Amino acid sequence: MNHFRQLWEYYTVRYAASREVDRDRGEVSATTVVLAAALIALALSVGVIVSGKVRDKATDLDLG
Repeated sequence: MNHFRQLWEYYTVRYAASREVDRDRGEVSATTVVLAAALIALALSVGVIVSGKVRDKATDLDLG
């Protein structure tokens, strides 16, 4: 878990630095794009996991 914490800290620092530089230029850096893509992938994977667990639980219900 320590590895993920280090990655998270690295990307938050890079994101903050990227925002500071981008503020002057008004551009989106590659770091911002990568961070956004990673967050979107994380959200999708969590959604898939949750929906799978809900579907499995609904299948196990005895309705009659």
